[in-house]
Amino acid sequence: MSMSTHRIKRTHLIFVPLMAAMVMAGCTTAPALPEAHITVPDQFKEAAVAQGSWKSAQPAENQPRGQWWLAFNDAALNQLQQQAQEASPTLAAAAARLKAARASLDVSRADRWPQLNLNAGATRTKFSPAQQGYAAGTNVAPGTVWNAGLGASYEIDLFQRVANSVNAAQADAQAGEATYRSVLLALQADVAQAYYQLRMRDAEVALLRDTLLLREQTSHLIERRYAAGDVSELDVARARTETSTTRAELQGLQGERALAEHTLALLLGQMPSNFNFAPSPLTPDVQMPQVPAGLPSSLLERRPDVAAAQAGMMAATARVGQARSARFPALTLTAQGGYASYELKDLFDWSARSWLSSLVMSLPLFDGGRHAANVVRAESLLDESVADYRQAVLGAFGDVEGKLSSLGAVRAQSESLDVALVAARRSAELAGKRYKAGEDSFLTLLDTQRNLLAIERQAVQLRGAWAASTVGLIRALGGDWSNAQSDRGEAKVAVSAPMIIAH
Repeated sequence: MSMSTHRIKRTHLIFVPLMAAMVMAGCTTAPALPEAHITVPDQFKEAAVAQGSWKSAQPAENQPRGQWWLAFNDAALNQLQQQAQEASPTLAAAAARLKAARASLDVSRADRWPQLNLNAGATRTKFSPAQQGYAAGTNVAPGTVWNAGLGASYEIDLFQRVANSVNAAQADAQAGEATYRSVLLALQADVAQAYYQLRMRDAEVALLRDTLLLREQTSHLIERRYAAGDVSELDVARARTETSTTRAELQGLQGERALAEHTLALLLGQMPSNFNFAPSPLTPDVQMPQVPAGLPSSLLERRPDVAAAQAGMMAATARVGQARSARFPALTLTAQGGYASYELKDLFDWSARSWLSSLVMSLPLFDGGRHAANVVRAESLLDESVADYRQAVLGAFGDVEGKLSSLGAVRAQSESLDVALVAARRSAELAGKRYKAGEDSFLTLLDTQRNLLAIERQAVQLRGAWAASTVGLIRALGGDWSNAQSDRGEAKVAVSAPMIIAH
């Protein structure tokens, strides 16, 4: 057999595993994106209850995308939202995490390109006589080798290890972006709810101040009538008790108002001691935007937490492929070229040039079950991500239904309270006249006034609940509804009838 025949056979033996690996490279290692098997309802159960008889208004498509709070037509709220987005530490931390996720994606993408490196240096070595093939006792002087060169390495992505790594990092970046939007939406909703909570406290404080002034005037009147002998001392004691009790309630509300102001300050990234919000009572004729529930399927597109869970499922799918590819051969191409010499002055002589190239295939044979365990772990994490996605979807629909139900309850309460408030004010008016005419006792007058105050405070709290429920529904729907489409393809942004509480 000739020398050339031996060389051909040797070449065949070298390239057989390489050809087999290239054939296997056509097989994908990542599984298909799993199905979550979620049944999306045709409509929200509580949508009709929440909307009731609210009237439609002009679409708000001209609003900037995502700035849902503009529908409240409140300049103070607009300014607070801007301050929160500029100074919130929570949002800044979320932005930093998003930046890190995008940087990790760039790191993974870098593996698709050859890696180049420049090296230069000197090596001084002292060999023993045996290493150089000399007799024992021979003096071998140390030597210095100067070198400079350029190295390159590139992994041929036969089994999509690099591709799966990039896909996983890309999905992580998408999840990071969705998480950032979720944090931003939570911040916006918290600011809006804290703002309306503070205004509700302002309205309660204003109501109790007016009531306290009325109680003090009544107390003075009764004291004069007592001095004139028209009433007994019991009426004086009751009037003073009622005045002191109202003052105590007012002081308690002022403390709650201060806590609400502190909460808003922290959301804005400010020290509570340096933040002051001028009183701005939530008036009875306040208008809240009607937030359309839209199509249930669109909820999966708008909710950032659902998008983050879906991206997490995609990342877990890619990591399964990454774990599986570790069990297949890896093909790495390396090359080095440069100069090496014993003398620095001769380093860049043509005769000092050197080069090295290699094509290395490595295949794991025995690893104690490490790769198999990594595959099982990746597949288990994928199953977990699927369950997390299903839970995120179920939670999203449950959140929307709950907020719609809350809005429906607020609407029903407001209708009943309108009637009760008119009746309570009429009762207090009649009780005052009958007391002055001597037909009823002062105790009867106090009972009607207490009842009126309780209903008026409930009306104030109801206005705050209406605002909080509206903001909560906006958050549950994903924040932006300006592009939500109805079945007829029309925008469904409307303004509800104002909560009119008769005086």
